[in-house]
Amino acid sequence: MPREIRITPSILNANFDDLTGEIRRIAAVSDLVHLDVMDNIFVPNFTFDFAAASEIIKESALPVDAHLMVADADTIAPQYAEIGCASVTLHVEATKNVPATLRAIRSAGARAGLAVKPGTDISDYADVVDLVDMFLIMTVEPGFGGQSFMKEMMEKVTKTRKIIGDRPIWLQVDGGISPETIEIATEAGADTFVAGSAVFRAPDPAQMVVTLRALANAVK
Repeated sequence: MPREIRITPSILNANFDDLTGEIRRIAAVSDLVHLDVMDNIFVPNFTFDFAAASEIIKESALPVDAHLMVADADTIAPQYAEIGCASVTLHVEATKNVPATLRAIRSAGARAGLAVKPGTDISDYADVVDLVDMFLIMTVEPGFGGQSFMKEMMEKVTKTRKIIGDRPIWLQVDGGISPETIEIATEAGADTFVAGSAVFRAPDPAQMVVTLRALANAVK
């Protein structure tokens, strides 16, 4: 049975002065919008504080997929679920009690996502698979947009697909996703794709989303 493909454009490379408008540009063809929250602690970059993120979530024309690249995810992640995110992803490297925090996200009404940096072994978290609604495999080092796709992470994507088995868990990749890389990631087992630069630096962002989806769907 073919996997359902989801495209979740990241606003990291959108026009921050008009994020509501930027999201509307891709709303008709996208599944969710990916909100990169960075605190300049866990990663060496800052994007939005909680107040600014709350406003984006409130105004978004798409359900929000929040990717929290922040310290103290145990406290912060459930708060993002409580303010209406459809999906909240925490980093294992920033979380003290991964199972409890995943449960808290779900209890607050959001899908619970678990992200790992390139250097983190996904096998160490296979035991929490039944608490996870989405695994996120980083295909760049988190912190900045526009980085090159790390093809060597495809082995980790394939390993994660095996951990998931027949469970209805999404498998997301984030970093360097473009028309040149989405097929590689799909072949490895991914079904949910974050694309920032490729979408919002394209002349027609919505058409790029359509193109990315078609390329992924064409993989047999």
